Amino acid sequence: MPQVEFVKVARDGDIPLGEGKMVIGPHEKPVALFHHEDGNYYAVNYICPHMGGPIAEGTLRGYLVDCPWHGWSYDIRDGKDPTPPGHDLAAYEVKVENGVIWVGWMKGA
Repeated sequence: MPQVEFVKVARDGDIPLGEGKMVIGPHEKPVALFHHEDGNYYAVNYICPHMGGPIAEGTLRGYLVDCPWHGWSYDIRDGKDPTPPGHDLAAYEVKVENGVIWVGWMKGA
């Protein structure tokens, strides 16, 4: 299995708790990076599969983010739509090392 490529996307503390930000992940992919109130960072695809809304600008409700355009919801931990059969988002590996946030390729890929 090939080694997962990680890209430096931000510094710890750049994103306030409970908010998201668009960053550029591996392969120049736009990614929505969230700093959850549990202190962890989670990353999912930036583009909503419904009509292309900017997921990073959505509102967090626990682990769910609501797309700001039409309210479709996704779990930021795994990208799953909580109301199957829905459209899921890709979720990405995230690690924090020495105050730097790194985003890798898709979970389970």
